[in-house]
Amino acid sequence: MEVLVKNQQRTVRIDRKRIAAVCRTLLSWIAPEECELSILIVSDSGIRKINKKYLGRDCATNVISFAMSEGDFGDINPHLLGDIVISSETAKRQSEETGISLDDSIDYLIIHGILHLMGYDHERPGSDAALMEKKEKEFFFRLRGYYID
Repeated sequence: MEVLVKNQQRTVRIDRKRIAAVCRTLLSWIAPEECELSILIVSDSGIRKINKKYLGRDCATNVISFAMSEGDFGDINPHLLGDIVISSETAKRQSEETGISLDDSIDYLIIHGILHLMGYDHERPGSDAALMEKKEKEFFFRLRGYYID
């Protein structure tokens, strides 16, 4: 499993090696074969720009996924899973609100992002949000040893 983690913010301390190891573990459970994944950690302003440019939403969010299997050329490299962008500032706020550690909050967002890359959805009409949430909780428990609400 090839995992690239890039940190483009300076507000929140990020352990890129830990994140890469978590991604490799998750991918070994979720992905059907060898694949490549990139994680980009940004600020709220950084994710807001990405959200506006690519999704037409002028707001910060916690995580955005870009599946490489989508679009006209999605079948060129089936091993390239996609990109996950995480706002460290939003993850930190959410961890403080929920009382879980920042690492656990980021891990949950990674799980959420990977499931999106694997085709799970919770936003589109007809999608099975309950199934995606069940998978998130299942993988988080397997990874961290406790359930999250």
